[in-house]
Amino acid sequence: MKKPYHLFDVYGIELEYMLVNKDTFKVAPQVDKLLTKKAGKLQADIENGDIAWSNELVAHVIELKTNGPAKSTNGLAAKFHANILEIDALLKPLNLQLLGSASHPLMNPNTDTQLWKHSYSEVYALYNTIFNCKGHGWSNVQSTHINLPFYNDKEFEKLHAAIRIILPLLPGLCASSPILEGKITGFKDTRLEFYKTNQKEIPELTGLVIPERVFSKLDYYATIFEPIKNAIRPYDKNKILDQHFLNSRGAIARFDRNAIEIRLVDIQESPKADIAICALIIEVLKALVKKEFSSLKDQKSWTKEDLFLILNDAIKHAENSKIENEAYLNLFGLKAPATINNVWKHLYQTVKPKLHATHHDAIELILAEGTLATRLLKAVGNDTTEKHIITVYRNLQKCLITNTLFKP
Repeated sequence: MKKPYHLFDVYGIELEYMLVNKDTFKVAPQVDKLLTKKAGKLQADIENGDIAWSNELVAHVIELKTNGPAKSTNGLAAKFHANILEIDALLKPLNLQLLGSASHPLMNPNTDTQLWKHSYSEVYALYNTIFNCKGHGWSNVQSTHINLPFYNDKEFEKLHAAIRIILPLLPGLCASSPILEGKITGFKDTRLEFYKTNQKEIPELTGLVIPERVFSKLDYYATIFEPIKNAIRPYDKNKILDQHFLNSRGAIARFDRNAIEIRLVDIQESPKADIAICALIIEVLKALVKKEFSSLKDQKSWTKEDLFLILNDAIKHAENSKIENEAYLNLFGLKAPATINNVWKHLYQTVKPKLHATHHDAIELILAEGTLATRLLKAVGNDTTEKHIITVYRNLQKCLITNTLFKP
């Protein structure tokens, strides 16, 4: 087996997209047809050069991911975009299109959900038995996952500490799910509002979304994995569910591959936006790990409860969420009060020299015009008729094809 990588040596990025019908705009559970068209036969995982394609829990979502660890985020947006164009061409004869953003604005999960019926389906079926995967939090979600490596316990400690304190800020950069079933939900990041209670039947799986204060492998197993194993035992008689798969916190430690996976990023309208956001998050984490803003001791001192309070407000208000907690803002060298938008502007200015120039305009548009959720709400305005919402989201679809950012 390959020896583990050191901090920030490589990156793994995963992007999820849904298939929709061109005429009706309904979700289309036909990812199996797409994968079959690409490979000549049904394959759940397809390697396509630097990018790999795979199915997800539900039959209308496809995942694109870096095919193995990528050395840099530079140039990744173009690689993902090339695959999106290839998929678009394969979907044309099926009268289907891809849709970005973290949730379909009109989908009725009770009638429109179909689970993936092919490989790995026994795991999905068991999940469905336990949690009923027809809810919005299961079947109407797309996210971006960032995988970051660590070499040993010492590196895990630094990375986990930095990730934990940045998690509450993420909706203020990338919330993109403000509308469900044709209604403005009141949450800019409705995907995460569902994420919190998705697995309420077994609360040990998600915890408080923010991971516990654990900074070694041994501690992680004792505090997080053991309670998960004990909680799932009555449901998983055949022992087919893996603890890494079950852990649903906002960032999960994958000791099977020495990486931490960040899961709180709503997917955006185009790879240009997604990769710019990933690059910014990575640069801020590098600065935190290097103690450029605050000490490791201060970063480690935060409880999940205190961080969750900040995250919870961010789920509702995204970039406009106001942080009054002086000690938290001090972690980034700021004074209270400040909006999350203020925090990101400050972090961006600090790390901007390290960010590849191709990411600047995307980040600057988000910081100036608002999260994708805010821009979508502005475009929809007071007209929440189905027809108008579809018009707005069709404009959003164009961003995927042109690899540009959505402007209302």
